[in-house]
Amino acid sequence: MATAFHGTSCSLGTRLACLFAVITMSIAAAAPTGLADEPAELVAPTVGSADIGSTELLGEHLLTTDGGLVCPPLYVTDPGPQLPMMGPVYSDAVLPWQTGCADCCSKQGCGSCWPRWFASASGLVMTRTLPGGAPVSTRPGSVVLTTADASANWPGGVDFRLGRWFGPQQRHGVEGIYWGLYNIGTAATVGGGGLNAVPTLAPSIVVDATAANTLFENASEQRVARNDLVNDAEVNWLYAPGWHPERLNKEHRWSLVWLAGFRFFQLLDTVTLTSPETAADPLILDVTGNNNLLGGQVGARVDWRIAPRVRLATIKKFMIAGNSVSNLSTLQTADGINATFADGSTVNSRTTGSTFAYLGSLDGLVAWDVTDHWSLWVGYRLVGVGNILQADTVWPSSISAPGSLALINTNGSTLIHGGFAGFESRY
Repeated sequence: MATAFHGTSCSLGTRLACLFAVITMSIAAAAPTGLADEPAELVAPTVGSADIGSTELLGEHLLTTDGGLVCPPLYVTDPGPQLPMMGPVYSDAVLPWQTGCADCCSKQGCGSCWPRWFASASGLVMTRTLPGGAPVSTRPGSVVLTTADASANWPGGVDFRLGRWFGPQQRHGVEGIYWGLYNIGTAATVGGGGLNAVPTLAPSIVVDATAANTLFENASEQRVARNDLVNDAEVNWLYAPGWHPERLNKEHRWSLVWLAGFRFFQLLDTVTLTSPETAADPLILDVTGNNNLLGGQVGARVDWRIAPRVRLATIKKFMIAGNSVSNLSTLQTADGINATFADGSTVNSRTTGSTFAYLGSLDGLVAWDVTDHWSLWVGYRLVGVGNILQADTVWPSSISAPGSLALINTNGSTLIHGGFAGFESRY
């Protein structure tokens, strides 16, 4: 049987029914003639209520009057005017890191669709622990004022962070961090007269042609004050083997980010004794201990999503560093007139030293991912530092020669701790 494929276009269901009829008729035509005197009647399948064997199916002619099969072609000879190609359409409601890589069109991988830059800013409210106080004021038979009476308060500070992710999947990144605390410390005053300052001064020490010990002994009022400072700067390399913290969802609830880098940490503490406090031009002993730690650190960050847009996080770091220390001690009046020894040299000293120090820090926070580009957080920070110099531990007991102020003691340690709150932007 000659079979012709021509006609007008039709639906896919009609085409399949037509093809089925052609195959059925071909099998029947090839069957052995001895099996039946007459060819078997072909029963074409139906589509809906129409019959393939009828002369009309869904308004389209399939069979001719002479039994030939007429079927629409399975191709389009003239598709008409070409339509412009459309690229993927994105919405803020569904972003690549929420639905997976199928929504990312970049040839460089899914990481190319995610924000690469991140920046954050936080406010700090922190304090620090202090060593045991050294005596600074006495009455006969008792100590009435120590360096510990100038306690550490809870001043404010800032924390800034800027970084960028690299690579097709954003596995590697780099970040820079700075945070600092300023004006840590309070003051304490004792009065009532009959006060003797510590250190005791040699009679040969004079200030503006007056024996300096006349200002430090039998004073009416004396005051001790503290003013400490913390600066921290870091550059870290980041490695994220899995998902980034802000992209966690119900299928991926936790993430891990490793870090390694360099860190500079400064702790400077200053203790001053003023005697007599009520004098127009009192004598002031100022002892400043400065620690500059520089070294390498390693750490890790772990985030765990506990709600659709809420996660808990911990950031742990540990550093071994070299610590360059200095002790700067001066004795002068409030007007800046230096006390001098008998040989005319000023009563001040700057002594330096170095040692190995260690630092460990732990941040714990709760983050709210407001959108895929903005997060808010609140948390608490602990920073422990060991093998440091502190003003309290090098406070002199007496001053009689230049060497009396040249003291170095790096056996100290402190814990800096407090809360923070801030935000992060990703772009």
